[in-house]
Amino acid sequence: METASKSVTNVVPSMKLLKVDGYCTTKTMGNEDCIKSTYIIGGYEWEICIYPAMMPRARDGTPWVAVKLVFLSETCPSIVRANLSCRLVDPRSVLRPSEEKSVSCIFNRSWVSRCLQMFLPFVGEDCSLPVRLMSTGTLASSGYLRNDSFTVLCVVTVLKEDLPARATTVPGKEVPGSSPSLQKHLAELLHTGLEADVTFLVSGKSFAAHKVILAARSPVLMAEFFGHMKETSSQCVEIKDIDAVVFKPLLYFIYTDSVLEFDVQHEAVTMLAQHLLAAADKYGLDRLKEICEGKLSDGISIDTAATTLALAEQHNCPKLKVKCVEFIVSTPEILHAVLATDGYKHLEASCPMVLPELLKSARGRKS
Repeated sequence: METASKSVTNVVPSMKLLKVDGYCTTKTMGNEDCIKSTYIIGGYEWEICIYPAMMPRARDGTPWVAVKLVFLSETCPSIVRANLSCRLVDPRSVLRPSEEKSVSCIFNRSWVSRCLQMFLPFVGEDCSLPVRLMSTGTLASSGYLRNDSFTVLCVVTVLKEDLPARATTVPGKEVPGSSPSLQKHLAELLHTGLEADVTFLVSGKSFAAHKVILAARSPVLMAEFFGHMKETSSQCVEIKDIDAVVFKPLLYFIYTDSVLEFDVQHEAVTMLAQHLLAAADKYGLDRLKEICEGKLSDGISIDTAATTLALAEQHNCPKLKVKCVEFIVSTPEILHAVLATDGYKHLEASCPMVLPELLKSARGRKS
């Protein structure tokens, strides 16, 4: 029996790095004035609009740097869903990317939608709600504004859905086995180094890679390779603050979204997770950072608790921080044992602001 179905036909992500020069001049722009950039993504025409001075709803508030996504294509045969994610980045890679902010929207240019728009103007809007990145006052002192310019990294993800159609497959008939996964192909590409255009030198070892893949996965590497920096044309990049045994799984994750070393449970995994978390934070790899947080949360011990707590404080991991504190103050015996570790000495020297919080939690537990 034939049945109606709806299927996802295509998901298209696209990363754009937009630099706004002459900020002092753009500050005089009005609330509706913007800087426009047009792209073809997923077969449709889009416009990314940056508003250097968008006023909030309360007119007495401070203007914000904001971004909107506009759908320009006149017609489309299906519903188009899009997501716009934005963050400010530092082309020098000195500052970490700002907090990611996003908005989702739906576009439908069918004749039904057009008829509805005649009576309900809010149906099928051509642009997204604004993504408010940072107030102009905060931007001025944030470090992202340099030489009268700032850079915004935008990721537009387009998802096209077919309208209901009749299924042509026979119910119950299995689809033949698929070919090797994308992860496997990308792992092989990394292993062979075919057509690699950049080499990383890390503690005496070299790693060949592909700039476009690195940039698609990391906003920091996007800024380094395609953001008017010296690394843009460089074929060789030296990494001095990460060891080769950490950089190798970091690179593998960028290509495959997995960490093979985490499949085995042993003490070395905790140490690797600690270093990988710091590297993930440096390169804006949020998913890897979450994976490392989970791995460290599961492996908290007397020997690792204080070191992991310092790491959580330094790299903004509030959930991991809570887990560490709860473990340390869980019993007087554990607390005294942790205080005697070298990790606690490191915590005391590097994150002294955590100590009052730890003491308060210990007193609360005692009460």
